[in-house]
This record gives sequence, structure tokens and C-alpha cells, in this order.
Amino acid sequence: MATIKDIANKAGVSSATVSRVLNYDASLSVSDETKKKVFEAAEELSYKKRNGKRYAGQKIGVVHWYTEKEELSDLYYLSIRLGIEQRCKQHELYPDIYFFNDIESINAAEIDGIIAVGKFSEQQVDELTAINETIVFVDYSPNEEKYDAIVIDFEKATKKIIDYFISTNHREIGFIGGSELLKGEANALEDLREKTFKRYMREKNLYNERFVYNGLFSVEDGYNLMAKAIEDLQEALPTAFFASSDVMAVGCLRALHEYDIPVPERVSLIGINDMSISKYVYPSLSTIKVYTELMGETAVDTLIERFEGRSIPKKIFISTKLVIRKSVKQ
Repeated sequence: MATIKDIANKAGVSSATVSRVLNYDASLSVSDETKKKVFEAAEELSYKKRNGKRYAGQKIGVVHWYTEKEELSDLYYLSIRLGIEQRCKQHELYPDIYFFNDIESINAAEIDGIIAVGKFSEQQVDELTAINETIVFVDYSPNEEKYDAIVIDFEKATKKIIDYFISTNHREIGFIGGSELLKGEANALEDLREKTFKRYMREKNLYNERFVYNGLFSVEDGYNLMAKAIEDLQEALPTAFFASSDVMAVGCLRALHEYDIPVPERVSLIGINDMSISKYVYPSLSTIKVYTELMGETAVDTLIERFEGRSIPKKIFISTKLVIRKSVKQ
């Protein structure tokens, strides 16, 4: 595992700055560019390089549904993007990175295929396919009859977390979740983690709607939602929480610390994604490992199959793994 010093050396900043960035220290005043260097260094040092067959220099448009600034608040997508870029290097492909706010600058004549990372509306899917019909979606499947997609089975991942909590004698289990909005649309997308949590907890006769809090996928909302739960529930606060992303879990940890609620002695906490920050927060975060770099790699490999002539669409599920660290009782 890369150390904080390794990350600091690669990013060209101090170890103290790395520690505070990875812990989303709200009092730290550094530029987004510095944060980006630290996050990318942490992800790249965690990335295990894989050898791949080389291909001639096709150019791929990597279209990200976030803006570059928004990406810093959700490292899940940053990690997928880095996996794409690393795989492209191995195959001698040339990735052109486009964030949501500069899609108009894509030159269709220069692009041999598209990897679309994130959630896109029907109109946006049409706009992307008008640029190039050779397209792979990552973390979204708008139409499995037409488009290749690389996705995670969040239903199974959610059940793994609940089963672990139950196996360690938790019966009062809370949920801190996030919602995602398609650009230009008012209604949030249905989140499979929250939907599965509610259904599976009902099946176990453990569901309590008072224990469910929902906001956006950010450190700030993780903090605010956990603080609200603490204020609302007081002594009835659940003994365990599932935070539906690691960045939200980091915010939850901060709130629990500020309210002097010991983790895991009073509250156990599990996130999801296993981003690089999970190892460095205190206590180290238990989480569902999502192989985000493999999602990016697989997207590139799937696009190459299209270059080679495959015409039948594929929907590929990438597995997950429960990683137990210090934020839960064992």
C-alpha cells in the first residue's frame, strides 16, 4: 500500500497537506489543482499496472458526466477515468478527456469511439451517438439492447453490508444515501443502494424509516446528514450505518467525531467504493471495494472489441468485495 509520504512525493506537496486533503479537512485552504494532484497521485499509486496487447493509435473521446470541479467531490468517477487512461496507454490509444461542460468541443471527425462515464439523459445519449455510434457506457446502462455497458451490481453490494452488520449483532441499522440528478432534469435517478436497503431490511423485519437520510454524494452532505441523524435520534441513534459512498462516509466520520460518538464502539460505519482515502481516514474505513480501475480498463477493452468488429451489445457486471477495517466491530 502506498504511504502518505509516497503520495506527497508524487504530488509535490507536504505529507501534512496530503493527510488533510485525503481526510477532506474543511479548514484546509488549498486550490482545486492541488487537491486534484493529491487525489490522482493516491489513485495512481494504488493502481496495479496490467500488461495488454498494443493497438494502433485510435483516438477515444472519454466523456465525463461531471464537470472537472465536481469530480473532486466524488472520487469514484476520478478513479474510473484514471483506469481508462492507464489502459489506453497500454494499448497505445489516445484518450481525449471531455467533462460535461465542454462536450461541445468534441470534434467528431477526430474520434474513433466514445467511453461515456456516468449518467446521461436520453437526449444526451442521442447527442453522443450523433458524434460517434461506437460507444461504451460506464456505471450506466441506458439501453442494453443497443449499447455496451460496464456496471456494478449495487444490489448485491448492499446486501453484503447488511448481512455483515446482522452477523455482528446489529439490529438498528441506518442509511446515509445520495441522489444523482441528470443535467438539466429535476427528478433524481432511483438509487439501487437505497432501494435495496429498504427492501432487504423489510425482508429482515429490521427496517425503520426514521433511520434513512438522503442528500447528495459529497463529504458535506455526509457530514450534514449524520449530524442531523445525531440531533434527531439522540439516544435512539442506530448502532450501525451504511453510507452509500466513501466520500459520504468521510463526512459521517467527521460528524461522529465532533459529537464525541466513538467509532466503532458506539456506531459502526461501512461505506462503498474503497477509494484511496478509505485507508487514511481515522478510523480506517470499512467499505465495499468497487474495482473502479477495472471498470475503466474493461470499458477500453470492450471498445476495442467494437473496433475489431463485434456488433452485439454487451452488459458487463464487475464484482465487489467487502473490506473490513477499523470502523466496525469485528
